[in-house]
Amino acid sequence: MDSFFLQQLFNGITLGAVYGLIAIGYTMVYGIIGMINFAHGEVYMISAYLCAIALALLSFFGLHSFPLLILGTLVFTIVVTGVYGWAIERIAYKPLRNSTRLAPLISAIGMSLILQNYAQISQGPRQQGIPTMLDGAIRFHIGESFVQMTYTKLFILVASLVGMLVLSWIISNTRLGRMCRAVQQDRKMASILGINTDRIISLVFMIGAAMAGLAGVLVTMNYGTFDFYAGFIIGIKAFTAAVLGGIGSLPGAMLGGLILGIAEAQFSGMVNSDYKDVFSFGLLVVILIFRPQGLLGRPVVTKV
Repeated sequence: MDSFFLQQLFNGITLGAVYGLIAIGYTMVYGIIGMINFAHGEVYMISAYLCAIALALLSFFGLHSFPLLILGTLVFTIVVTGVYGWAIERIAYKPLRNSTRLAPLISAIGMSLILQNYAQISQGPRQQGIPTMLDGAIRFHIGESFVQMTYTKLFILVASLVGMLVLSWIISNTRLGRMCRAVQQDRKMASILGINTDRIISLVFMIGAAMAGLAGVLVTMNYGTFDFYAGFIIGIKAFTAAVLGGIGSLPGAMLGGLILGIAEAQFSGMVNSDYKDVFSFGLLVVILIFRPQGLLGRPVVTKV
């Protein structure tokens, strides 16, 4: 098999894992309240700045070991982005929960713009970055060429997989997960049965934001640069992945992210990277034409 194809396949799986992490936030919120959190991409962007701040603080206090640095950065970023998710739900969604479906959508777009400008004003408009944290790579020779897997991308892949597995286990096997599924299936009945639905909705926003925070740390480690506009494109891509897999389906978000990442990487390498976004959204259109509910989504049945 061609080494270039394998190299792009590995790059695509890594990229798709990140898309899947962010897509989880979109699909969980939609599954609970039936609405899209369009401020979710900006939570990812905030997490990139939080990653840099955490690394600077830990290094200032003399912590230079990679395992401790990355652990401290992940804990700090995930906790703070979780708080951002809670604040977004309380400010942009909860006051409008019983209003028309359009009002929360407009409110979320407004929150997205607020977070963008907040980051621009507080951190500056220029692109910022962090130094490389993990050097080195593994090379597999295939004939005269080779496939290279950097330690950073391997770490991203492992961390993404662990994050997805832990979240899947929580949703499938814990009391919190059962309450989340109950609220998703029938919010009114869940409330009658004693579940605090407002608290569950807030927790879902926090979990989704935490996944975006994890993705933000991993992507920042890989590329090293970010700015206040970083959340827009990757947020749209992750939303595409969520729709592709089936909005509202947790496995669908993961699958959609992997498919989108692999397809985008292969197209960039074999055709033209300038049109990879066109190809990604074209793939979404084709899937939705033949399967409107997404790959793992359930078809909507309208009762007459």
